[in-house]
Amino acid sequence: MKNFTSVYDVQQLDALVKKALAYKAAPFKDKTLGAGKRIGLLFLNPSMRTRLSTQIAAQNLGMEPIVFNVGQEGWALEFEEEAIMSGSTVEHVKDAAPIMGNYFDILAIRTFPSLKNREDDYSELYIKQFIKYAGIPVVSLESATLHPLQSLTDIITINECLNASPLPAGKKPKIVLTWAPHVKPLPQCVANSFSQWVNAWGKADFVITHPEDYELDEQFTKGATITHDQDEALKDADFVYVKNWSTFKDYGKIYNNDPEWMLTNEKLSVTNNAKVMHCLPVRRNVELSDEILDGPNSIVTQEASNRVWAAQAVLSEILESKK
Repeated sequence: MKNFTSVYDVQQLDALVKKALAYKAAPFKDKTLGAGKRIGLLFLNPSMRTRLSTQIAAQNLGMEPIVFNVGQEGWALEFEEEAIMSGSTVEHVKDAAPIMGNYFDILAIRTFPSLKNREDDYSELYIKQFIKYAGIPVVSLESATLHPLQSLTDIITINECLNASPLPAGKKPKIVLTWAPHVKPLPQCVANSFSQWVNAWGKADFVITHPEDYELDEQFTKGATITHDQDEALKDADFVYVKNWSTFKDYGKIYNNDPEWMLTNEKLSVTNNAKVMHCLPVRRNVELSDEILDGPNSIVTQEASNRVWAAQAVLSEILESKK
């Protein structure tokens, strides 16, 4: 694995899932793989689980992680080519990234969309410029359009649950991605990424449900069944992934904040006792009800805890490819 920015960087998804679960069973079995190597974790936006889990994963492999919060601790970076830097940006990525490439063996970056200009956000300029100029493997800790470590974690967690409680022979799990209300517009990153990874996994009956006008980019959802009827979508579901996202076509807007879209135990009653997932953080009793989050169907803690093993599997693949 050269870089990790989407599911297309993964050669064998099932093998990567298996490796992650093996690390969960024996976290330090490759504790010398990254000995003498450093990973730089650059955050242009806030993070908790992504930051902590990737640090732990790197340390489990013997690497030294160094965290740098670019927004609070560093110069404002410029990413546009041939920019006339007479504004607020102080340093160009063309100058910063090669130095990072000399400091570190792997560079991990978290960026975030502006939700103002769709073309700019979906160009993925920030992470592409780091890949272009750093000269070392780059791992996405979330980008403007995707969150691949979260989505790998989600596939790992689904597999873990299916291993613990297998479905009848020949039955595919039904996985539902459902939109949820929120108090502000959120990016499409997690929803895009989850759709991309479930479709690439190819072992599920995948349904996406959302209000009208909340369609995601078809490049990520192609292969899924899409419906505006949440109740119909939830019928016989085995896993329900809850996430808010803002509009894609009329970019970054909230048209619908209907609380009826929040998942409750009553809505869950038509499922196959479905496991409920969310990437966190979650706004309780807005996106998801207390009764779901604190109830037996929620696997959000298990899911978030598995972030370590997803990151560890990815970092080990990159380290092994550099041998």
